[in-house]
Amino acid sequence: MMHKTRNKTSIQNLRFTSPSTPKPLVIVTPVEESQIQATVYCAKQHGLQIRVRSGGHDFEGLSYVSEVPFVILDLLNLRSISVDSENKTAWVQTGATIGELYYRIAQKSKTLGFPAGICPSVGVGGHFSGGGYGPLLRKYGFAADNIVDALIMDDSGNIRDRTSMGEDLFWAIRGSGGTSFGIVLAWKVKLVNVPPSVTVFTVYRTLEQNATKLVHQWQFVAHKFPDELFIEIAIMANSSANGNRTIRASFNCLFLGGSDELVELMHEKFPELGVTKQDCTEMSWIESVLYFAAYAGFPNGPLDVLLNRTYTGIIYFKAKSDYVQKPISVTGLEGIWKRIYEEDPLSAQIILIPYGGKMDRISEKAIPFPHRAGNLYKIVYIAGWLEGGTAASERHINWIRRFYSYMAPYVSKSPRAAYVNYRDLDIGVNHQGNTSYAQASIWGVKYFKGNFKRLAQVKSKVDPSNFFRNEQSIPPFTS
Repeated sequence: MMHKTRNKTSIQNLRFTSPSTPKPLVIVTPVEESQIQATVYCAKQHGLQIRVRSGGHDFEGLSYVSEVPFVILDLLNLRSISVDSENKTAWVQTGATIGELYYRIAQKSKTLGFPAGICPSVGVGGHFSGGGYGPLLRKYGFAADNIVDALIMDDSGNIRDRTSMGEDLFWAIRGSGGTSFGIVLAWKVKLVNVPPSVTVFTVYRTLEQNATKLVHQWQFVAHKFPDELFIEIAIMANSSANGNRTIRASFNCLFLGGSDELVELMHEKFPELGVTKQDCTEMSWIESVLYFAAYAGFPNGPLDVLLNRTYTGIIYFKAKSDYVQKPISVTGLEGIWKRIYEEDPLSAQIILIPYGGKMDRISEKAIPFPHRAGNLYKIVYIAGWLEGGTAASERHINWIRRFYSYMAPYVSKSPRAAYVNYRDLDIGVNHQGNTSYAQASIWGVKYFKGNFKRLAQVKSKVDPSNFFRNEQSIPPFTS
C-alpha cells in the first residue's frame, strides 16, 4: 500500500514543510510485515536509503527528510497493542503512539502505567528507541529501561526477537536513536505499578514572586526528592501584572501519593515554593497523563483523546539539550533571563527536567542512553515560531544558537552531552550517511559517551554494509 500524500500531514515541525525540503521518491505505508520486507529489498536493489517514521515528531526530520534519494517507510498502520495486566507486560507495535499505549493500559488496569513521555501523539518507535522519558522517570527510569523484548527486521528481511538477535543487539536498540541496526517492528514492555490516586500541581512564580531564588533552590533539592516526586520547571517570558515583561517559572508536579502527604513533603523539602493543599489535585494516573498532555499542547477532553494521532500544536521550531551537573549560580540564571527576553514573547522556552532517584541507580552502561548519576537535571531549549520564510527561521535559530553558546560554562563538559531523542544537527551532520567512525564521534560521544564505541562495534556485526543509516546514525566501527 503506497501513498504520496501523507508526508506533509505527518510532519510535526513546520521547518520541514517548505517547497525546498527534499522529498521522498515514494512513501510506503505497510499494513503487514511482508510489505516492509519488500520495501527493504526494493530499496537495496535500487540504491535508495530508507527513512522509518512512526509518529513524525522527529526534531530534525531525520525520519522523513534526506539529501540523498530515499523512501519513507511510515509504520502508522502497524499499531496493535496487547496488554497482559496479569503479567504486567504489553506488546506494542512501532507505529502506535504513546497515547494509544496509555489508553490500552488504562482499559485493563487502574494501577498499572508506563514511564514514557507527555505528548500522546509521539510514535513509540522513535520514542522508545531513543530512550523516552516522562514524569515517572525518577521512579522507574526511561521507557527504554523497561523494554524486555523486541522484534527487529534486518536488511535481508529476517525478523528476530531478543533470543535470536542476541543480547548485544538487544542492548543497542534500546536508546541508540533507532534505525541504525534494522527496523524494529514491535516492543515488549514491562508495565509499572502506580497508585489508584496520584497528585498533581502547577504553581507559577514570576520574577516579582522570587522566581530566580526558587529556580536556584530547586537545583539543590529536586534530584534529592523521594523517587515518587517529580517537579519540572518550564520557563518563559510573560507579561507581569503591571504590563511589563517578566520571567515566569511554571513548577509542574506529579506525586505518586495523596495531597496531604505531598504538602507535608513540600513543607519539609522545598518550603520556599509555598505549596498548599489548594494547589493540589488528586486524580488517577491516566488522568495525570491528560493533565501533562495539556502542557504539550494537547486538547483537554475524555480519555479517548489519547487515541488522536493529530497533534494540534504544530509550529516551526528548533530545540537543543544540555545536562547540568552543578547548580547554576544566580548570576548565571539572570543571564538566562536576559537571553530569553531577547527572543520574541512566547517563542522561547526552556524546560528543566530533574534527575536523581532511579536514574542515579541505573548504570550508564545498562543501555546506550548514558546520562545517569552525576546529572542534577536536563535542560531542553526550544525556539518556536509561527511565521514562515527563511528570514524568520534564521532569526530564531540564530537566537537559540547564541543561547546555547552562553550556557557552555554551566553545563556538562568533555563531552558537552546531549539527548539523542532531541536530535541536533548543529553538533555534527553527514549528508551522505557514510560518515566514518571518527567523524561520527563528534556527535556520538555527546549522545552516548563511552557507549558509542560499543554501538559502532554492534553495527559492524549486524549491518557492516551500513544499509540502515541517516545523517546521525551509528557507523560501523573502524580502529
